Amino acid sequence: MQIKGILFDIGGVLYVGDKPINGAIETIFKIKTKYPVRFITNSTQKPPQDILKKLTNLGFNIKEQELFTALKATEDFLKQKNATIYPILTNRAKEYFKNYISNEPDFVLIGDAQDNFNYKNLNKAFRYLINGSNLIAAAKNLYFKDSDNNLSLDAGAFVATLESASKKKAIIIGKPSKEFFYLALNSLNLKPSQVLMVGDDIINDIKGAQDIGIKTALVKTGKFKNSDLNLGIKPDLLIDSVTDLKDILL
Repeated sequence: MQIKGILFDIGGVLYVGDKPINGAIETIFKIKTKYPVRFITNSTQKPPQDILKKLTNLGFNIKEQELFTALKATEDFLKQKNATIYPILTNRAKEYFKNYISNEPDFVLIGDAQDNFNYKNLNKAFRYLINGSNLIAAAKNLYFKDSDNNLSLDAGAFVATLESASKKKAIIIGKPSKEFFYLALNSLNLKPSQVLMVGDDIINDIKGAQDIGIKTALVKTGKFKNSDLNLGIKPDLLIDSVTDLKDILL
């Protein structure tokens, strides 16, 4: 496979919960000696600095400029629009957006809010939407592999609820947004055909990357299910875990 750069999803590819995928730390280290890489994530529970700190604590050597998160892309979007929000986010993520929060928001912003997904918050968001605010989904993932090794609901289910009730379509900032992928590609100064996307999400990682011509590798760790292979989406590579890339690329 002729590639010049690699995009990696993070959760489910590099780690699950608070444990690295077996061999992932060594694999990333070796790949980075040969290829420029970027790490792109739809994780919205925590701000970018917390994600980078977690990766460092787990043993990964990842630089700030190599990390692209849906929350950072969302902040850039709001800054460009000079826009305000009503957030449905974790308390930690709300702190990241504190300068954008308003009682008369331009947008309702949803990420993986965990316990903050409750009737009071969702109904308040609904009222803002029917009274003129628009909807942003920092990411629209339906589920993720949680620290107990089971799947847990992600923000997408709640985004769909508000879309249905308000009749407003969410602006998607993270994967599979083409703009999000292009941010990472532009930082590598590479064309889509020169890059490999490695992910565990058949829709957001694999189809999203394929839609702009990026080659793809689907790992069988994280949220992967065998039924994913019945959706008519065919990755260029199907591998047991990220560690298999050593034999393919090095």
